[in-house]
Order: sequence, then C-alpha cells, then structure tokens
Amino acid sequence: MIGDFAVSPLMLVPGLAALILAALILWAAAVMRNSRMRLRMEMEASQREAAAEARMAELLRAQAEMQGRLAAMADVFGAKQSEFNQAINQRLDGMSHRIGATISEQTKTTHENLRRLQERLAVIDAAQNNIQSLAKDVVGLQAILSNKQTRGAFGQSRMETIVADGLPIGAYAFQSTLSNGSRPDCTIRMPNDSPPLVVDAKFPLEAWNAIRDAETADAKKTAGQQFRRDMEVHLRDIAEKYLIPGETQDMAFLFVPSESIFAEIHENFEGIVQRAHRMRVVIVSPSLLMLSIQVIQAVLKDQRMREQAHLIQGEVIHLMEDLARLDDRTRKLQSHFLAAQKDVDMILTSADKLTKRGVKIEALEFQSGNGDEGGTARAVESKTGLLKLRVVDED
Repeated sequence: MIGDFAVSPLMLVPGLAALILAALILWAAAVMRNSRMRLRMEMEASQREAAAEARMAELLRAQAEMQGRLAAMADVFGAKQSEFNQAINQRLDGMSHRIGATISEQTKTTHENLRRLQERLAVIDAAQNNIQSLAKDVVGLQAILSNKQTRGAFGQSRMETIVADGLPIGAYAFQSTLSNGSRPDCTIRMPNDSPPLVVDAKFPLEAWNAIRDAETADAKKTAGQQFRRDMEVHLRDIAEKYLIPGETQDMAFLFVPSESIFAEIHENFEGIVQRAHRMRVVIVSPSLLMLSIQVIQAVLKDQRMREQAHLIQGEVIHLMEDLARLDDRTRKLQSHFLAAQKDVDMILTSADKLTKRGVKIEALEFQSGNGDEGGTARAVESKTGLLKLRVVDED
C-alpha cells in the first residue's frame, strides 16, 4: 500500500525492465568511452615516444659537439701546460744553478770565517795569559786613582766614548797633533772639507771638588774664586792653543763630564759662561755633546749620500731595467692566460646554448597542422648528418 493506493508485484516489472535497459545503455556508453580514451592514450603515448626519440637525438648531437669542444679544449690546455712546465723547468734550472753557486760561496766564506775565528781564539788565549798577569796590579788601583792626572782621564774617557759611539771611524781623532805642537783631546772632522772641531776634556775638577768640600761660607767663597781663576786660565789656553785660523774651527768645545756640574756652572758662574762665549769656547755637558755629535753625524751622512748619488742613480737604472724585463715577461704570461680564458669563454657559451636548447626541448609542444586529420610529417636531420628523425604531428 502506498497511501490509499494498492501496488502489486506485477505493476513493478515494467519499471524494473526499464531500469535494466537504462543500465545496459549506460554500460555500453561507458565501454565505448573507455575504448575511445584508451585509443587516445595510445596515440598520445606514440606522440610522446616520438618526441622522446627526437629529444634523445638532439641530446646525442649536443653530446657529440660537446665532446669535440672538450677534446679541442684538452689539446689547448695540454699545449699551454707543456709550455708552462717548460718555462717552470727553465726557471728551476736557473734557480738551482744560482742556489748552488750561492751555497758554494757561503761554504767558502764559512771556512774563511772559521779560520779567522781560530786565529782570534789563539789571540784570546794569549790575551788571557796577559790578563792573569795583570790581575796582580788590581790591588794598586786605589793608589793609581788618587793621582790627579788619572782622575782627569775620567772626563776624557767619557768624552771619547760619546764621540766613538756617535761617529764612524775616521770622522774623529784623539790626541792628534796640530801645527803649533798642541795635542787636543779630540778633533772631529767636519763636512765639506771644513777645518776640524776641537773638543777639550781637561775640566779643573780639583777646584770644583774644593767648592763642594768647603764647609763654611768663607771657604766656599775662596774655593769659588779659585775655580773662576782656573776656568779663565783653562779657557785662555784653549783659545790660544786650539783656535788656529784655517786649521781648526773658530769655536771649540769644553767638555764637562757631569750634567749636575754643568747646571751649577750656568746657575752660579754666569760670568765664566759669558767669558767662554767671548773666547769662542762652548761649555758642553754629555747630553749636549751627544746632541752635537748626532747633528754632525747627520751632516756627514748627507754628504756621503751626495757623494754616492751617482752610484745610487746607476743602481736605480739597473733596477728599472730589471723591472722592465719583469713587466715584459708578465705581459707575455698574461697573453697566454687571456688565450686560455677566451677558449674557456667559448666553451661556456656553447654550454649556455646547450642548456637553452635543452630547455626548449623540455618545453616543446606538438600541435596539429592546418586541420589535417591524418597529421603532417616533418623530417629532422642533425648538423653532423649522423642522425635523421621523422616527427609526425597528430591530434
């Protein structure tokens, strides 16, 4: 019963028959659609196979071309490598020869130095024996230092040390004799063939020690007057003996062996300093003498540089010639590298073209031509002539 309507099984038979017929029709349509789809898929597979064969042919052609380029590049690099190895071998042979000569010279010099060292060791052994004999005299050192002349040698030795440390050998002389028979403590050679500068180190140390040892004001005043007289006498002796026109400088140095003594003279004995200036005698301390020596050394060095200017110029010319040869050889080497770089750039250009062609092959789409249902055929031939393909475009 469907509502108030009674339905019998016989009434449902025509509907079931219609449903079965409709199902059969749908099944037949599906079978036909699957057959057409399978046929289309087979056609598409055939087209893809043809496209793959064409792509494979293009890749084989590109591979053959690349192999040719690589072989050419290998030949070029082999030739360059051979030239480079030959140049390196020549350089190494020259360097080995120079090193061998240098080692031989060094060996010869070493043997000579060892021989001289043995001679000096023999001299040292003899000197050691002399030192042992002189060791007995050390006991009388205090008695020797008590001598006035020996104590005065302290200032001279200090002056000689400053001069010897600051100037080269030959730029000074100790105890040289002048034309008037005087023997100054030191003469310093001046540049430009100027007369030498005289340095005197005979400072009146006894009078100065008397001032320092004075205990009362009267004793100190008396010692100061004695020191002034001694200094005036000594300054006059320097001006008369050592200031010789045309033979020595018109100025001389009086060396004071102590910075403190120098400061006290300028502080408490201004008259002595002024009198020394009038007599063209300059009182110098160790630091001032060292500064003067450095100035003289700089002037002498500048003079030597001017004298050796032509030698320096010649060495500079030889250096420029060596630099020119080095530049020429560098440019030749640069030309070889540029040629190799050009070949590499050509290889990279070919690789870029192959890459672009591969991209085009991957993106290639096959289309039907001008409405022909049967499709059209195109013949593709490689540049080398070794591979021929026939591509068919169909729906």
